[in-house]
Order: sequence, then structure tokens, then C-alpha cells
Amino acid sequence: MTPGWPARLVHGDVVVRPLETGDSSAWRELRSRNADWLRPWDATMPPGAGKRAGSYRQVARRLLRLARQGHAMPFAVEVDGVFAGQVTVNNIVRGSAQFASIGYWLGREFAGRGVMPQAVAMVIDHLFGEVGLHRVEICIRPENSNSLRVVEKLGIREVGYAPFFLHIDGAWRDHRIFAVTVEECPGPVLGRLS
Repeated sequence: MTPGWPARLVHGDVVVRPLETGDSSAWRELRSRNADWLRPWDATMPPGAGKRAGSYRQVARRLLRLARQGHAMPFAVEVDGVFAGQVTVNNIVRGSAQFASIGYWLGREFAGRGVMPQAVAMVIDHLFGEVGLHRVEICIRPENSNSLRVVEKLGIREVGYAPFFLHIDGAWRDHRIFAVTVEECPGPVLGRLS
């Protein structure tokens, strides 16, 4: 069992909780309504790499299996009890690294309200606290101004650039790399939003 998983994190009207199999309808409806909004940022499978899990059931099953193995933490994001998006902690590495990466998406109707900066901050604080990680990384396409705004609001520094980093929307895409460590957070990351 992974320390700090499962977890329910709450701040104001934003709740970050484990993704559940029962989220299927809400997840599908939100993704369907926001297909055009999310398409430029969604990972895709490169030719010859197999088929990407497309249904909620496939995605949830894979993520929950990784969570049981201690390699991921798939969180649902709710606003006032409504499913609004997802924050997923991926690639959890223990040993001498104590590292993870975070990816996130949000329905367009919730954008611009500070929801995702709050959710990401709560997750980072949880990872540095109860989970005991040392470093968290967020990789973002240079064109994704909404995601870049999240790391900007949280004061997470840019540490590098990765050309052709991830296959997204049908092609290999460059990413800017942002990271934060425990040493850079003498107080909660959530406090940076005050």
C-alpha cells in the first residue's frame, strides 16, 4: 500500500479524491462536452505503439491498478460536488529519487476560476507531506497557456525543455519542464494562492 493513498483533499468548494469506477458517467459526459477543448493536450499513441485506452473503464482500471502498485495516484477533481476534471500523479519513483510527475485536465466550464491551481497545490502538498516525496515535476506543451498559468500561479520554476517529449494530438510534441522540491516549500504550496 502506498503511503497517503487513498486520500481525500478539501479546500473550499474544491475536492480532490480518488477516481472511482462510479465516476464513469460524469467522466464520459465531461470529456465528451469538452472533446475539442481537450484534444490539443491529450496524449495519443504513436503509430505502431498499440491502441490507447479510450473508455473510462479501461482508463480507470489501468490507473487504479497502478495506484495499488504504488506507481500512480489518480484523483478526481470536484467543484461543489460536480465532477470537473482530473489530477493524476504518475511515475512515482521511490528509493533515492522520491519523485513523481503530475498531469491534469479540467472541463472548460470550470476554467478560469482557480480550480486547477488549487487542486494541483493540494496534491503537491499531500505528496510532500503524507506521501513523503521529495520532487514533483509537471511537463507542459509551450502552447498550453492554461496549464502554464497553473505553474505560474503556484510559483513552480522551469527547469528544462524536452523536444519531442510526448505524443499528443497525433504528433511528438515539445514540452517545458517545471519542478518543485520540498526544500523550495517551507510552507504549503496552497498558501501561494492566498
